[in-house]
Amino acid sequence: MYKLGYYTPGSSVVHKLDPRVKIAAVMLVSITVLRADAFTAVAITIFIAAVAFIARLSPAHLLRAVKPMAIFFVLIFLMHLFFTEGTPIQLFPLTTYEGLYRGALLTWRFVFLILSAAILTMTTMPSELMSGLERLLRPLRPLGIPSHDVAVMVSIVLRFVPTLLQELQQIKEAQMARGANFRNGSIQTRMKSVTALVIPLIRNSILRAEELAIGMEGRGYRRGRRTYMREPRMTHSDYAILALLVILTGLVVYQ
Repeated sequence: MYKLGYYTPGSSVVHKLDPRVKIAAVMLVSITVLRADAFTAVAITIFIAAVAFIARLSPAHLLRAVKPMAIFFVLIFLMHLFFTEGTPIQLFPLTTYEGLYRGALLTWRFVFLILSAAILTMTTMPSELMSGLERLLRPLRPLGIPSHDVAVMVSIVLRFVPTLLQELQQIKEAQMARGANFRNGSIQTRMKSVTALVIPLIRNSILRAEELAIGMEGRGYRRGRRTYMREPRMTHSDYAILALLVILTGLVVYQ
């Protein structure tokens, strides 16, 4: 079962693309998603579906990536559905057609932002992702931005996300075994139950961060530019795909 931040091994064309191209593609797709209207949303949906198909990622695999945010998506949709002024829907007087459109479009945007990031982490090894990000940020060094440090921090975050989710599930199961109830009761009772999850999770996060720092120091880690066992190299197909994405993004943004 897929967990957010985990790499899914494969030999597809998407897996073999240069990590810099995939990172840039996610950034360009994100810009396009945020500026998309209904017609563009359909085109991007087809594009993302085609990329997932080429990468051999099943729909169920992708749905697991957005499942943790399902409640947030529902809240966003309902807020726009009920609080946007406009023409009322006859069957549901408290809702409007404008709210239905805006809620659906905004929810779609958030879903596909997460999906595009999920496809990136599914098809790119963490080490390749770090090296690609570090190379993309190298031109910013004259501005005082440490590209390698930023890449290391992103790599650590990606590694910690599935670990924290796993720990959260373990803490939840332990608290339920002790009689905690996270599904029934008043809102105040549920909030108190959530506290039993948050405090141990924060404590474990601090302990893991301390262990990681000690481990990195014990292995002689120092800040600064480092070499990689596999140096990524852009191919003609990488340049062609990147150029195509830039052109399509420009058409959407400046239409």
